[in-house]
Amino acid sequence: MYKRFVKRLLDIIISLCALIILSPLLLILWILVRIKLGKPALFAQERPGKDGKIFKLHKFRSMTDERDENGELLPDEVRLTRFGRIFRATSLDELPELFSILKGDMSLIGPRPLLVKYLPWYSEEESHRHDVRPGLTGLAQVNGRNAIGWEERFAYDLEYVNHLTFGMDLRIIFMTVKMVLKRSGVLSGEEQTTVDFDIYRKGQREG
Repeated sequence: MYKRFVKRLLDIIISLCALIILSPLLLILWILVRIKLGKPALFAQERPGKDGKIFKLHKFRSMTDERDENGELLPDEVRLTRFGRIFRATSLDELPELFSILKGDMSLIGPRPLLVKYLPWYSEEESHRHDVRPGLTGLAQVNGRNAIGWEERFAYDLEYVNHLTFGMDLRIIFMTVKMVLKRSGVLSGEEQTTVDFDIYRKGQREG
């Protein structure tokens, strides 16, 4: 009952209320991103959702568009400014995803939506992370976020999919608030971005 009906109803109510309450903050953040990082303030990227259906995820930018003499983007660690690191650490860059939750592409709680290019590299078991809507936060995020490896991250995702309950969602919400306030589980400096999963899995298979 909760998984099929109540969870979606709560997503609609909570995301709608959050968008109304946070609208002044969203406007301020949009202005700050335009000033600090340039335009556009938002970027859209295709991600796989429930059952692997592709949707467009919107986030605030957290990196500049600095390029080298050949027009190629500089490495992430160079383009990620102090402002961008703080933005990510507080998870404020994720707030536009509330629109995806209201629309039904995402849920408040669920496995994080990853890149489309990762789809061919999942094992059959790992692909079950798409049996539910992806989330703004999830079990993997409250147990280390991007500070944990891919195998551990997917283990948490599958644990969530297989044991989804209201009690688990409530626990994840409280743990998320605590984690964001403490800014824990977020890497910094050159380790800010995780090694791409396709590169990681390719190395596993070749090794």
